[in-house]
Amino acid sequence: MVKIKEIIVVEGRDDTVAIQRAVEADTIETNGSAINEETLERIKLAKEKRGVIIFTDPDFPGEKIRKTIAEHVPGCKHAFLPKEEARSKKGRGVGVEYASVAAIRQALQHVYEETLELKEEITFDDLVTAGLIGGALAKARRQRLGQLLKIGYTNGKQLHKRLQMFQISKEAFCTALEQVLQEEKQHE
Repeated sequence: MVKIKEIIVVEGRDDTVAIQRAVEADTIETNGSAINEETLERIKLAKEKRGVIIFTDPDFPGEKIRKTIAEHVPGCKHAFLPKEEARSKKGRGVGVEYASVAAIRQALQHVYEETLELKEEITFDDLVTAGLIGGALAKARRQRLGQLLKIGYTNGKQLHKRLQMFQISKEAFCTALEQVLQEEKQHE
């Protein structure tokens, strides 16, 4: 079993169980989106000692937790799980706890390190021109682009920020966008 050096931040106990089925790792549980100061201090200490990977559910509360941690503990690493890989068998819930061992391992193999010095290689105008902001297909395109780049689903503003934060190259962006557009054509 693969051993992860960093401590993985998850939302709850079920997420810890799912992570430990997939890899050998220690976790910190936030116990929901109301993260207290004590938990943030534990995450800060973990980042200083071993590094931290934020691995929250691909939903609104999970994104809120990710954002809160990133604000208070800059420089963390991030792992993202596509929503379709995190659905419960009954289709009612979305979370890390529902993901397969393979999906969790895949997400942890494509971890992004947050960059504190943001360089704008891909502009907001580039996103508008690519049809990722505004228009009937923008949401679906962003969703697929997020899967291909392994940065999760975002709205337009978040996409711009994540592309900068994780220093996605213009080349990687264009390659993924080209694939999104080709897939669109095949489904017409």
